[in-house]
Amino acid sequence: MQELLLGLLLLLMLAWLVMRIRSGRAVKAQAQVPKKLSDTSPFHAVSIKTAEKACSAAREISGRRFLSVAAPKLPLPGCDVRECQCRFVHYKDRRNGKDRRSPFAPGGFGSGTGSFPTERRERLDRRKEDDIVF
Repeated sequence: MQELLLGLLLLLMLAWLVMRIRSGRAVKAQAQVPKKLSDTSPFHAVSIKTAEKACSAAREISGRRFLSVAAPKLPLPGCDVRECQCRFVHYKDRRNGKDRRSPFAPGGFGSGTGSFPTERRERLDRRKEDDIVF
């Protein structure tokens, strides 16, 4: 009876060990799969790197960044080169350069896009007259 329980316990431990090893391999296999850049950022962008003999359509948009979901397919529709060698260059963000918003600017993060030193309204503020109480 004890031998049967001991054998059953040994069999359960062996099954548990096999399952643990298999699940560890599955986790490692998933960890080694590289993520696509478009999955890592909603603003993943690409630009077209033209080849030496690029068509005029590719030269026109060379260096311009597109969100990866809105990028044109290669070869471009107007491509007249026999074998297109243009490639995509990947970026984490569509913007190139520093963000113009600054928390240290006069308006902070929520301010407008420019400064307007002169008053542009044609009429006076109507509320100044409304504030007079009789």
